[in-house]
Order: sequence, then structure tokens, then C-alpha cells
Amino acid sequence: MRFEDNWSTATLVSTRDLAPGIREFVLRPDGYVCVPYPVGSHIKLSVHIAGQPDVRSYSLVGEADPRGYRIAVRHAEDSRGGSRYLWSLQPGARIDVTSPTSLLQVGWQYQHYCLVAGGIGITPLVGAAQALLRRTPNVSLHYAVRSIGDAAYADELATLLGDRFSVYAADQAQRLDLAGLFAELPAGTAVLFCGPMRMLDAARSAWAACGRAPADLSYETFGSSGRLSTEPFKVRLRGSGEEIVVPRDRSMLDVLNAAGHEVMADCRRGECGVCAIDVVEVEGEIDHRDVFFSEEQKHESRKLCACVSRAHGVVTIDTLERADAL
Repeated sequence: MRFEDNWSTATLVSTRDLAPGIREFVLRPDGYVCVPYPVGSHIKLSVHIAGQPDVRSYSLVGEADPRGYRIAVRHAEDSRGGSRYLWSLQPGARIDVTSPTSLLQVGWQYQHYCLVAGGIGITPLVGAAQALLRRTPNVSLHYAVRSIGDAAYADELATLLGDRFSVYAADQAQRLDLAGLFAELPAGTAVLFCGPMRMLDAARSAWAACGRAPADLSYETFGSSGRLSTEPFKVRLRGSGEEIVVPRDRSMLDVLNAAGHEVMADCRRGECGVCAIDVVEVEGEIDHRDVFFSEEQKHESRKLCACVSRAHGVVTIDTLERADAL
């Protein structure tokens, strides 16, 4: 593992609704000390889904806050239940959380930075904008949302960035032209992206088409986003032929581990690849929701990240378990 989770119990200090379906939560761990954390940091929360304990990850909003850890959660009906659980909590509730960790690689040597967010992907970029502005004034943020009312933290970011902050609302016929945006950036600009998978695919394609260096584009996504709708699917184990159903509100990783097939994991966000599993056969289609594998590897579908990726149909996998090794 690249890092070991450090858990503590926190109190939900306050909540506030930022937009329809988006709520901010401030969590203060016992013995909390306000210290800086890396750009793009997230925390894990212990949640309960259908009466069973589970873990979810949420990006921290802004830089270190004296009140505690600040997160924003979109209430998603098509999610695995973490948002529904958090939205059921009232101030004063107690919940276990980890200390912050970051998987987002930010290079501090650039003179220009362009931040791109889609929907709730704005959360890690608030703190990124704050940190980068202390190093250079050449920071812009482009924020794509379904409707202008969905633009969480828009007022805060407009105050911070002025005319370097732009919102593109689909309900007002505004579209973020990634190819045009990237083509106009000064040479050597670094882009930080966070948004749904389809938008990330478009960003990576536009970035490559502009001839930009791959290392100048850093990104993260959220595991609930995919190309296909979220629905139950079957996992068949090579050798034994055992079939396990993965319901729409649980991950393949959790279901396999609950069934006694131990699969290692680390980030649980589709970023590190620790939980990658060999794919033997696909009867249907895999929905790769990770940012670990390349587009070519996803097309080949020889492996998948069990923590976030899903499927339509049946996926036969090899967990490398062997009866003669037991």
C-alpha cells in the first residue's frame, strides 16, 4: 500500500445546501489540529449502506479550515448509497474519518495553470486555485455544469479569480469547448482536471490533438461516473465457475471480498491500480471507470479495476486463487 489510513472519530459540525442536490458537510475529528494538507486531498468516511459498514472517499474543499474537514456531496440516486447516508445525518452525528491523503500530482514549476471542472468535480479544485494563486497570478478556472443553479462555490471562486473564472451552464446553451480552450493556452501551461469520465475522455483527446505534453495534464475523476448506466451484473470465477451478482449499489471489490475472495485495494477511487483483476471473458460490455489504465488497455479489457469499474452482462475473471494452493 502507498499509504496507511489513519482513522479517527469526527463530529458533523454543520451542513449547508450549496445547490439543489449538493450539500456541504463540515467534519471535525476529535483532537483536530488545523494543519495544511496537499492539493487535491481527500478523506475516507465510514458509512452504512443497507445496514452494512462501507467506506467512501470525498475530496476536501478548499485549504485547511479551522472548523474541520469540508466536503461537498451530490445526492445521487444512481450512486452506491454513500450520498444517501450522508444526507441522512444531522449536525452532532458521529462518523469515522481518515486523515487527508492526495493522489493528484501537481507540478509547481509552471508559470500558467488552467483548472477544468465538471459538476461536483469542482470540489478539489477550490483548494488548488487557492494554493496556486499564492505562486502565480496566471490561474484560470473553467467550470461546466448542467444548470447555473448547480454551480457550487461559484460566488467564492468569482471573488477569488475575478474574470479568470468562467462558468458554462448547459441550460443556458453554454458549452465548454475543450479543444478551443487548450489550443489558446500559452505554451507550457499545466492543466488540472476533475470531472465525470466522459468529460475526462474528451479532455484527454483534445489535449493530445493539440500536441500538448501528456505530463502537463493532471486529472482525477469520481468512481460513480461511467459510460454505461449503473445496473447489476454477474462476475464468474475462472476455474470454479462460481457466479456472483454485483448489485447496483455495491462495487465488485466489496462483493468479491464479502464472498471470501480477497482482493487487495488501496485508493478505492480507480487511480492506483492495486485492485486490478485479470479479465478472462466478457459476455456483454465492461464499463471502465478508472483513470489508471490507458485507453488502449481499456479497449483490450484484459484487466479492470474492481473498486470502481462495472459491466453490463457477465464478466469472467481470474482472481489467481488455486484450489491446490490452499
